Amino acid sequence: MTQRSDFDDHKESPESRPGRGMTALVAVLGGAIVLALLFVAGAAVLRLVDREEPTSTLMPTVRPTFTSVALLPSDTPLPPTETVEPSPVVVETPATLTPTLEVPTAETPPAQAPTAEAPTAQPTATSAPPTARPPSAPATMASPDYGIQAFLWWRTEVAHRDLGLVRDAGFTWVKQWFAWRDIEGQGKGKYDWSTSDRIVGQVEEFGLKLIVRVDHGPEWAGAPPGSIDNFAAFLSAMATRYKGRIHAYQIWNEPNLAREWGAKAPNAGEYTQMLKKAYQVIKAADPNALVVTAGMAPTTELSQRAVPDTRFIQAMYEAGAKPYFDMLGAHGAGYKAPPEMDPGQVANDANYYNVGDVNCPGPACRIYCFRHVEDLRQIMVDNGDANKKVVVLEFGWTRDERTNSPYYWHRVADQFVQGDYMVRAYKYAKANWQPWIGLMSLIYMPDVQWSADDEQFWWSVIEPSTVDQLLLKAPYVMLCSHIRAERGLGRCPYAPE
Repeated sequence: MTQRSDFDDHKESPESRPGRGMTALVAVLGGAIVLALLFVAGAAVLRLVDREEPTSTLMPTVRPTFTSVALLPSDTPLPPTETVEPSPVVVETPATLTPTLEVPTAETPPAQAPTAEAPTAQPTATSAPPTARPPSAPATMASPDYGIQAFLWWRTEVAHRDLGLVRDAGFTWVKQWFAWRDIEGQGKGKYDWSTSDRIVGQVEEFGLKLIVRVDHGPEWAGAPPGSIDNFAAFLSAMATRYKGRIHAYQIWNEPNLAREWGAKAPNAGEYTQMLKKAYQVIKAADPNALVVTAGMAPTTELSQRAVPDTRFIQAMYEAGAKPYFDMLGAHGAGYKAPPEMDPGQVANDANYYNVGDVNCPGPACRIYCFRHVEDLRQIMVDNGDANKKVVVLEFGWTRDERTNSPYYWHRVADQFVQGDYMVRAYKYAKANWQPWIGLMSLIYMPDVQWSADDEQFWWSVIEPSTVDQLLLKAPYVMLCSHIRAERGLGRCPYAPE
């Protein structure tokens, strides 16, 4: 496996230190192999040649959605909100990594995605559940707790590598998308648990807690709200199968956007119906599992296609959602602002909000910073729900260099600023958000197939790569150093000497 870190860009050069020299081997053009061995303090490039990569069936990737920009004024009327009446491990030891110091070059080719596909498991309605396990304790979260979203679905060996990196960095949680359509896609009750079984088992091997995002229904079930009963039945089967092994369930994603709600107008009452039924069936099957609301998309738009997150969450409370979730999910993208910046300042400063947003400047534009999470917390307090925690289901900063990207306007300067902001977000939360902050889940440990043409590539803490070429970036090493220090785990094994 090759491991590369870009910390050499921010360290003094070897020739500036007494007693150290620099060796540069430069090969000529014309098809020759370029090999540079430069001992640069902070460059951590490790090569472990492992094994040939097997391939497996891929599933669609998740796209970040927190840059929803208002195109309509905020007084557009919405459909009425319907009121809902309340009713009553053994940790695997990682392989030792042997460093080989070298300079990453522009000529280094990116990892290539596989072209062949392995046979997929055939779904069955009666696949045997995993072996029964001892009763589990109720799931808990520290304040703050450390997590990151990974993409473990399609390649067993990449999942194994990435879970090792998650654990080695000191994260305690991993977030994974379990798309309903990929498990019950062949018809009602026809479940294919093969991949989810493997993922749950791998997460356990590394001693991590698992939060799953569940959404994206199969074609046969239709779109919400008509699919709610079928969705509840699916969640019941999942919570029964993985009792004590899935620690938290995120119920859907961004239902305040029409594109996430069956292409119909977002409706907090309908989502509350979904949340209520999901909560009831999960708790019946696994009382110790946590039920977390969907994270809402930060948007200033109020229309038939989008509702601001603050307005949507307040409408959920008015529809009777309070008894039906353990923790409130939130999305906390940082955009251009550093993590400590006050939302009131951001909302009135064109240097930080989206200048293309017709509702800016003004209070609606408080969404354009990490601390917008505090606005969502205040809604909980105002509704007598202060005893519950907030789970930040997605947060991060992008360094998207593509000038035609909708994320380009809020890119940070480089990966070192990106990593610094991520670390400072955790520090800010610890200093100011205890005891109400729970898990804070960063984006992303990347999908192995992403390239610089994909916006998700620029949010990620490492570069996408196969297991024989691990390409670390500054954000991962900085987070690893910070989280391990906070948890008393000692030095980050990937940090420069």
